[in-house]
Amino acid sequence: MLAGLIVLSFAGDPVQAAERGRDHLTRAKVYLAAGDYRRAVEACQREIDEAPSAASYVYLAYVYQALDGYVEHLAKIDRWVGIEQLYRSLTFTSSQDLMDPPEVLARIAKEMIQDGARRQSDVTAAMAGRLDQETVKRLWKIQTAWRAAKPEGWWAGVPDEWGW
Repeated sequence: MLAGLIVLSFAGDPVQAAERGRDHLTRAKVYLAAGDYRRAVEACQREIDEAPSAASYVYLAYVYQALDGYVEHLAKIDRWVGIEQLYRSLTFTSSQDLMDPPEVLARIAKEMIQDGARRQSDVTAAMAGRLDQETVKRLWKIQTAWRAAKPEGWWAGVPDEWGW
């Protein structure tokens, strides 16, 4: 009985919810560093599910933009095999995919990934703006400075000021 009361007391605790969110964002940061954009997106989506806010929507939009930036970087340095691997990573959902892997040409994969990432980023950023335009402006200003400071690898992390 006491254990049930303890669980219930934490369920509505905003501090506990914030800690759970930071766990999702901490994971997303690691996934970005590893180049695992599928899991980074999923971690940010869990953050939105548990603690929806303008900031959480901005974070997800940023991950989509990081995916787009990484793909553009791979194409620029002529790493088409890396794009194929990224495509497989994004589409891999179960062990069945090991037997029936999704096949696509790297240049087509590039276009598909970037088109999808850009669209999702735009939609997600618009949702953030509907919630709190001032927060969105502040967070985009920070990420713009981040990109300028790290032009050859911004997509593998997030601004320190975001506190992930």
